Amino acid sequence: MLWVKALHLVFVVSWFAGLFYLPRIYVNLAMEPQPQAYARLLLMAQKLYRFMQPLSILALAFGLWLWLGFGFHGGWLHAKLTLVALLLGYHHYCGKLLKQFAARQNRHSHRWYRWFNEIPVLLLFAIVILVVTKPF
Repeated sequence: MLWVKALHLVFVVSWFAGLFYLPRIYVNLAMEPQPQAYARLLLMAQKLYRFMQPLSILALAFGLWLWLGFGFHGGWLHAKLTLVALLLGYHHYCGKLLKQFAARQNRHSHRWYRWFNEIPVLLLFAIVILVVTKPF
């Protein structure tokens, strides 16, 4: 089970790296007036999002394996799974925003994306606290 836990952590960390960086690309896209630079940033964002998809699936798969191996015990796990569901929603919303950028239909400012970028930081903080301390 330690190998499963280690792989889960590797894929979670990798997925979060994408969740931290993709909105930073969105900040730059929201500010970019030059068509060539916009196209380059958009391509970077699309490739990163495509790379993040299997990482998220693998993180969830190994997490499910752990859940099946250890069981569903404690309120902390319910809270963690709720936060993971929010994280999946955030990931999905990042994909929706990417489609809007591709269609040149961005509706948000670069400042909005700077704040949007903080959501996975807060979720990661809460998830790690729950997993390590198991407060309830």
